[in-house]
Formats: sequence, structure tokens, C-alpha cells
Amino acid sequence: MQIISSKDNEQIKYIKKLKDKKFRDETKEYLVEGIKLVKEAIEENVTIKMIVVCEDCDSDGSIEQSLLYGIAKYNCIYVTKKLFQSITDVVNPQGILAVVEKGDNSENIDYSEDIILALDGIQDPGNLGTILRTADSANLKQIILTTDCADPYNPKVVRSTMGAIFRMNIITTDKLQKTLQTVKKHKFEVMATSLEANQSIYNIEYHKKVIIIGNESKGVSKEIQDMADIKVKIPMLRKNRKFKCICCS
Repeated sequence: MQIISSKDNEQIKYIKKLKDKKFRDETKEYLVEGIKLVKEAIEENVTIKMIVVCEDCDSDGSIEQSLLYGIAKYNCIYVTKKLFQSITDVVNPQGILAVVEKGDNSENIDYSEDIILALDGIQDPGNLGTILRTADSANLKQIILTTDCADPYNPKVVRSTMGAIFRMNIITTDKLQKTLQTVKKHKFEVMATSLEANQSIYNIEYHKKVIIIGNESKGVSKEIQDMADIKVKIPMLRKNRKFKCICCS
């Protein structure tokens, strides 16, 4: 088994370049790191281009043997611990990562779904990853992102999704207003969160709705608020048992 130790290795250079969004967009590939995520990528039949394993993790038993058997059929390279540390963004890495294809995400919205989630300028990678994970837990299969959202294939976002990224069709738009106008033509109602709303998000019938979640500091943009059919607040039960509204802003 050959163990790569040089930072000048072409495969290592390629992996490092995938930390850049522009290169991810060009290659339509991204990085998946950690035992659970690599295992889930295999189980979800994601197209895996390369798997990188730290030699120490291979020998110390931290990676389960069944996973090591599973990755054997892929293009797998082994690297020194020092080199792995140079390509990981994780403070305490588990010694395994993979280069995977983004998949054949369709830019066409599936209007057979009852609920469509749209994100208007979500900036924080951790927040985006959590939203994708929550949407996946609710069995939502597609999500619309504005181009000013955090990159869903950013390594931090990918880790935060905990595998949801493999099951979600991600549709990007640079003109959310125009996209929503098209959605409305398919008999969907646009629902936006607002601090001024009287209606609770918990009292809505969720049939043919597109739910807009806004930027962390600014909320849903005014142009989207103006075209919304429904405005809702998100009440949170505090310790004093009074409802206080937070509206994704």
C-alpha cells in the first residue's frame, strides 16, 4: 500500500482546491468528511470520485473494518497524518474524507410536492446545514436557494446536514421574485415570516405552500414580503410561558 506524504502530490492539490467555491462549481464536486458522512454517501449511492484515508486511522481501528472493506472498491488513497491534517478543516478529524459529485440536480421544480422551502439570503453555513437537515427530517425533497445564500457544498454546511445533502434537490435562483411568480402559477401560495404578522406558523394548513425563510439579520426581503399571500410569525415558548416571536431575522 502506497502512502502519500508529499503536499505537492497532484491529487492532494486537487482536494485542496475543492475548498474554493469557484472550483467546486467548475468541477461539480465537493468534499465529504467524517466516518458517518462517507458511510452515508456510500449507502445513498452517491458518485464517489476518491476516498482519502489517514494511515494512522487505518491502523488504529478508529475506522470500523466494515467501512474499510466498503471503500476498497473505490479509488482510495492513503496519506500520512501530517498530510491529512493539511487538507482537513476539522479540529479533530476522523481520518477519512471523500470527493463526491454534486449529482444531477434538476433546476426544474417538482410541483407535485405539497411544500416547497425557499431560502432568501441565508448567510451562516451552520444555519444552512441545520435547515437542510430539518427539511430532510420532514421528508422535503427540494429546496430553492438564492444565489446570495451560503454555498450548500461548503464543507461546514455539508457536515451540518449530516447526510441530508445527499437526498435533497437544490435549486438556485438569482431572481427569487420571478421564481416565486412561476410557482404561484402552479397554484402554490407564498408564505413569508414577518414580525408584523398576527397568524402563527403553527396554525397554517400546509397544502401547496412555498415557505420563505429569510436572512438572519434582515429577514425576508421586502420585495418577497410584498408578494406573499400569507405572512406568519414563529412563536417560541419561553420559560415564562409567554410567546415571543422570532422570524428568521
